[in-house]
Amino acid sequence: MIVRNPILRGFNPDPSIVRVGDDYYIAVSTFEWWPGVKLYHSDDLVRWSDYGYVLTNPGTLDLRGVGPSQGIWAPCLTHCDGKFYLCYTVVRAFYANMYDTENYVVTSSSIDGPWSDPVRLDGFGFDPSLFHDDDGKKYLVSVVTDHRIPKKFGGRLILEEIDPTSFARIGDAVEIYADDSIFLEGPHILRKDGWYYLIAADTGTGEGHGESVLRSRSVKGPYEMLRAPWMDRRSDKEAWSILTSRHEPAHPLQKAGHGDLVETPDGRWYMVHIAARPSKECNPDGKTRIFGHPRFPSERRYPLGRETAIEPVVWRDGWPVLEGGTLPLVDVDIPCRTEKKEEKHPFLDDFTSPVLSPVWQSLRVPMDSNHMKLDGRLRLFGRSGLASLFSQSLIARRIDSFSFVARTKVTFDPENFKQMAGIVVMYDTDNYFYLHVSDDEDAGKCVALLKAENRNYAYPVPYVPVEKGRPILLEIASDDFRFTFRYGFEEDDMRTLATGIDGTFMSDEACFEGWFTGTMTGVCCQDLTGRGKSADFSFFSYCGLDEI
Repeated sequence: MIVRNPILRGFNPDPSIVRVGDDYYIAVSTFEWWPGVKLYHSDDLVRWSDYGYVLTNPGTLDLRGVGPSQGIWAPCLTHCDGKFYLCYTVVRAFYANMYDTENYVVTSSSIDGPWSDPVRLDGFGFDPSLFHDDDGKKYLVSVVTDHRIPKKFGGRLILEEIDPTSFARIGDAVEIYADDSIFLEGPHILRKDGWYYLIAADTGTGEGHGESVLRSRSVKGPYEMLRAPWMDRRSDKEAWSILTSRHEPAHPLQKAGHGDLVETPDGRWYMVHIAARPSKECNPDGKTRIFGHPRFPSERRYPLGRETAIEPVVWRDGWPVLEGGTLPLVDVDIPCRTEKKEEKHPFLDDFTSPVLSPVWQSLRVPMDSNHMKLDGRLRLFGRSGLASLFSQSLIARRIDSFSFVARTKVTFDPENFKQMAGIVVMYDTDNYFYLHVSDDEDAGKCVALLKAENRNYAYPVPYVPVEKGRPILLEIASDDFRFTFRYGFEEDDMRTLATGIDGTFMSDEACFEGWFTGTMTGVCCQDLTGRGKSADFSFFSYCGLDEI
């Protein structure tokens, strides 16, 4: 069956895959979004369903205060002796000299949980990955961060043997990779035919991204990197990559790398990996600090974030390589029991379930009774503002298409301009559009549009007075991330507030602080007076309009 990449669209980076029997599970990074570590399930590698989250206990996961694109990084999901293991990093400070990267492991006899309380792992950096050797020993491989100036190495990986029960380190850490120019991260180890294979993401996380493979006869190394003549390597700062898009800027799937391998029951192999689809827009050239981009001048923008793709893998001369070459495939032929394609339907949540759908996430904190109530509608209690890193009443879902329509109906009668509720499309707390209902001393109850671009705030259009006491429809429509904002009291009488507004600044490489996530859309409510004024949402709908 022909499968089109990406298989997990929108913000779904750093995939880790495991097979248990006929079931496949993928875990992806969630960063500052709650709950932590999103799961997907398939029984054929073709059809993937949302399977909820692993880290759902607010008593053991505290993301309050973490910055944009910090939080949960690079989960590693494995299975051994009837038990699931999940390693992950909680990043609490990254844009600083000394990184605060806490590594943990949780376990469960079932993918459905319950999962154990997190055990803190010894660690020198981030991206911890657990390897279960055939002799029963367990090893942790991870990236080393170095705050010294200058750093000893450009890239470095260490291996630690750990106790199978307590996860305490046994003996000393062993350096298995160090290089002055090639940085490796997201490492995974597997054993096959007497070799230990180390696969790792290389050459950053942007358009130069790739995936390398090394091997050794001993788990402790030394590891040799595959360096084949068919690899297109043009600089000493590039790795020898078995997967990359770095030299093909016109290819529709860029940033290919950060992968993980899985074997099917009949002996076929696949890699799941990061890929991203660029928009047509680029950052400013950076020549003028006010209008340019300080970090990534002239870089292309990726508003959907990094997504998950799949590739067939073959073993040649004892090395795992991609069947289709080093470029990621747009269309992949995967043998499947049935050729029937899964139909796509618009997403509609009428909030009649007693619990939130797993499609939803919140920012940093769970939506408990202090933030929301479900009783045939979604009632959000106004809390902190959209820039808050601590307590927002907000739920959002991934945007998976460049063109889409999102709509909600809200009942809300604010008492002053400090109270707001509506629909949002956002990349992080510094970058968003917020179409909302509020109150103004002159306009009274009104519809307003707030734009935040890297902490530059503006209202692109004047406030529009609306009638009190009536539910109001709010809609955000995207045409290749050019936005139209509408409002109205009836579906057949929607009025345009603004149209043709560029939203690609909500993007990897365009946001000044965070650039690892992706754009989300959802609903929220704020009451900056502290009174907790509530808003009632009767539904939220989302429909993606493009394929690739």
